Amino acid sequence: MSNLGIPGIEPNLETEILKGLEEVEKLLASHIQGDYPLVVETSRHLIEAGGKRFRPMITLLASQFGSGISADVISAAVVCELTHVATLYHDDVMDEAKLRRGVSSANSRWGNAVAILTGDYLFSKASDLLADLGPEAVRLQAKTFERLVIGQIQETQGPKEGTDPLAHYLKVVADKTGSLIATSARFGAMLSSTDEKYLEILTLFGEKIGIAFQLADDVIDIASESTQSGKMPGADLREGVPTLVTLQILRSNEPSDRELKELLSRPLSEVDATKVLTILRSHEALKSARRQLHQYAHEAKKLLTPLPSIPAKQALENLCEAIVERTA
Repeated sequence: MSNLGIPGIEPNLETEILKGLEEVEKLLASHIQGDYPLVVETSRHLIEAGGKRFRPMITLLASQFGSGISADVISAAVVCELTHVATLYHDDVMDEAKLRRGVSSANSRWGNAVAILTGDYLFSKASDLLADLGPEAVRLQAKTFERLVIGQIQETQGPKEGTDPLAHYLKVVADKTGSLIATSARFGAMLSSTDEKYLEILTLFGEKIGIAFQLADDVIDIASESTQSGKMPGADLREGVPTLVTLQILRSNEPSDRELKELLSRPLSEVDATKVLTILRSHEALKSARRQLHQYAHEAKKLLTPLPSIPAKQALENLCEAIVERTA
């Protein structure tokens, strides 16, 4: 496995992307400096905790179908990561999460108000970078932010009466996760003057692989016995956050699932959470979730077919396989 988590990536391309990510880290660090020590500390909290930098990597890879990595592409990659991290601060408040990226969440350390305002601050820093990338980039970010907010509202409200909860959930995932990864790909292609037809393909790919990325986390939340995703196993389960696995249980009409459905319909004690995790790890719902993940990853890979046969295309295809393998 490469340092990027993409098996079989061409060595020269890997070197170029890694150098680009180093520039992303430098700009991330310098751009959140300010005159208010607490704001700087809270902003750096999750950025320095690491994370996969998946969105900046997608931006840099997408740029390879045009003129390649440039200062504008690096700025766009940082915009995407700042936006993503900002949403994590807000999500953790709404989910009352205690852990994020293997460290205490900002809300558990500094309280909800500071966590929300830190997220707002990071959005402002992203906007500052965007201003130098032109009106098209600003408009793209605005439309992405709209989808992020709508996705969060839809998740909070839950499905309307008569709406399939699973279909509702997948729409939420498309808005909350797929939209920003689609934009990450589009920024990379757009700011490297990629051919228009490839620009659209990469945008569609970004959304599809973004959904697969979230579904993989859903599977890992149940299947993993370690903090593989940066959260403790069963974190979403304990917090009552709907996932692909639990929603399939809740829609089940099997008599054997009656007890599980009752448990998942109320807050779980630690004893009950451990019991549910044990049952789910060998349940058909987890197998079904894996199959759906495989389908999304396969569809994402298929979208890449018309792209020119360059190392970046192979890397994106291999990335689809790697996301599936995370859950094996």
